[in-house]
Amino acid sequence: MSLFRKKSIEQINALAQHEASQGHGLNKVLGVRDLTFLGIAAVVGAGIFSTIGTAASNGGPGISLLFVITAITCGFSALCYAEFAGRVPASGSAYTYAYVSFGELIAWIIGWALILEYAIGNIVVAISWSSYFNNLLQGLGINLPFWLTTNSSAALATFTKASDALAAGGLSPSLAVAAQEIVAGFNAAPLIGGTKLFLNIPAFVIVCLITALVYVGIQESRKSANFMVIFKLVVIVLVIVLGFFYVDASNWRPFLPNGFAGVLQGVSAVFYAYIGFDAISTTAEECKNPQRDLPRGMMYSLLICTVLYILIALVLTGMVHYSQLNVDDPLAYVFDRLGLKWIGYVISISAVVATTSVLLVFQLGQPRIWMSMSRDGLLPGAFSRIHPKFRTPSFSTLVSGALVAIPALVLPSSLMTDLTSIGTLFAFVIVCFGVLVLPKLSVANANRFRIPYINGQFLVPALLALFLFFSRHRLLSAVQNVADEGYQELLLLVYVLLAVGVAVLCFLRKYSTIPVLGALSCMYLLIEIPAISWLWFLVWMGLGLAIYFLYGQKNSKLATANKFS
Repeated sequence: MSLFRKKSIEQINALAQHEASQGHGLNKVLGVRDLTFLGIAAVVGAGIFSTIGTAASNGGPGISLLFVITAITCGFSALCYAEFAGRVPASGSAYTYAYVSFGELIAWIIGWALILEYAIGNIVVAISWSSYFNNLLQGLGINLPFWLTTNSSAALATFTKASDALAAGGLSPSLAVAAQEIVAGFNAAPLIGGTKLFLNIPAFVIVCLITALVYVGIQESRKSANFMVIFKLVVIVLVIVLGFFYVDASNWRPFLPNGFAGVLQGVSAVFYAYIGFDAISTTAEECKNPQRDLPRGMMYSLLICTVLYILIALVLTGMVHYSQLNVDDPLAYVFDRLGLKWIGYVISISAVVATTSVLLVFQLGQPRIWMSMSRDGLLPGAFSRIHPKFRTPSFSTLVSGALVAIPALVLPSSLMTDLTSIGTLFAFVIVCFGVLVLPKLSVANANRFRIPYINGQFLVPALLALFLFFSRHRLLSAVQNVADEGYQELLLLVYVLLAVGVAVLCFLRKYSTIPVLGALSCMYLLIEIPAISWLWFLVWMGLGLAIYFLYGQKNSKLATANKFS
């Protein structure tokens, strides 16, 4: 069927070689260290400086277990990405991998979902960066106008909170002054057509600067990312080493104050911190040796980030009681309480650097998705245009920058984290299942990275049986209340049916355990995402499918004889 026509690995590799021979290729400058640093740059960001506090306040010291669980879940997917990266050294990430495994329509859906992941994800990161940057400026005594540092939704919420606090009274002098400044800043915002104007200028500016850096070359982006990663790693190691001298072991008891359910409350925030590792695979055509280095870069970065997150979680929950960590800047907060304000200031600088590095990697990845889809004819040719001097996808880079910078000016970050997670999890599921249908490697290619084969014939059904046993009360409640509670319970039941189907296939076909567990883990996380995020995701998918059927399907290069086949 034309909707599911596939590209062979040979076609993809031949096309990449043809583009390079015609002067349309990308600069091959990345080694395994650069790829590892890009992975760390994408993963160690806002999660370690802010959301880890909220997660720790719910799960207590046991939040360290959640990082292990999430790392294992992402590790399954990372191994599947690595398998593909070792075979398909071309840009496009999960989009390209889906084209090989499941065909054009699924590839388009995944590519469109990845565009959502990178664009929405970077809007969230840009807004977070703006908050860190403003806090840093205020520490230096520099105060930007309130209406130039936020969006209208956040401004109204902050104004209402400050007004209510002033009306209630009882504030300390410093808090009263801060609340009065917020109220005065809100009232000073200019009016346009009777509506107050609020613009997040720092978020807009940083995206424009990062886009310019990505535009001028991978070499410059690589050097910048490496510098930022080294800086924030030094700061994080300093925090861990210094923090352990102030750890009170009694704060680790009880280890699971709210049970395992409390730990799992932080799964969205923790998972969001990990999703960046897949951006490494978009740089395949800029790697010196992608078959060898991409798999190593992915696994090294995931391992390093997991160790750092676990150690930071243990230090934070050891320095203060977990109930005190529900703050926006937990790392700076715990050191301020100990009177070490200079450490808090260094952490604030590192938070700005860390979120900048995340912006850089995501802005690096998104244009290469556009470029790959354009090369296949699914998008206009301008998106695959390579700058003759900088050797970057120039038009795609500018479009990607605009898609992030303009919304970051005016939109709030609420709901965007879940939208990003949906796009990422969809990609993970397809990549994991895709590994199962790849052809076996020939003897000549036997040295390329392969996922260790673990027969899932009995193991996967056994693990599913354990899951069903421990979830029996929730499943019974879902069956009894599906008519009343609707969406979430229905999704759980659909997941169970799909999981049972996958387990049956594993028993019959002896599928490899690792990719199956990766797919099932990510599918489970998908059903936990709120309904409103799913609604917006479906709207985005509807727009994407309209573009595909109106333009992509008839312009696909696979629709005609492909001279590279």
